[in-house]
Amino acid sequence: MARNRSRRDDNQRRHVAYLAARLMAEEGIADYAFAKQKAARQAGLADSQGLPDNREIEAALREYQGLYQSESQPQELRHLREVAVKVMREFAAFNPLLVGAVLNGTANQFSEVTLQLFADDPKSLALFLLNRRFRFEQDEKRVRLGDDWALVPQYYLEVDGAPVTLAVYARGDEHLAPRPKQDAEGPQRARLADVEALLAR
Repeated sequence: MARNRSRRDDNQRRHVAYLAARLMAEEGIADYAFAKQKAARQAGLADSQGLPDNREIEAALREYQGLYQSESQPQELRHLREVAVKVMREFAAFNPLLVGAVLNGTANQFSEVTLQLFADDPKSLALFLLNRRFRFEQDEKRVRLGDDWALVPQYYLEVDGAPVTLAVYARGDEHLAPRPKQDAEGPQRARLADVEALLAR
């Protein structure tokens, strides 16, 4: 009986992971938790226990992209990584780190380039953008820094047709800045040289 329940639970996790992956690939949902909850509702599950973790969803997403987006997704990913390299070179003074789907390889047409930057004064980035005539929007996002929460300035711009988000942390807070998915495989942040190496493969 326990073996049957375990098999049923495994099948349920795989089914929800696949549904979540399809939502991320086809509808542009970027948040793993939101995709998982929406997938669980589609599967008719009211209980949040026994749902797949981020690693399982990411694996399902890679499988889905390999099956249904094998021609378009690699091209979209390469373009976004090229944009990331361009922006990281431009903002080298702010010690940029690439995070998210563009780094882990699951980015698609809906994805944005997400960078963490570090500055003595967050306003210096706004001045930098203005001096270089970037068009941008600004906001703040509440994020966890170590054991505390903080409002982190966010700058939104477009480079070569791709949306770019710059999150600005205090210089010296690099070890506290969040890593997007703690249970995912592979590096969660990358410097310019690492992203250049990804493109060179």
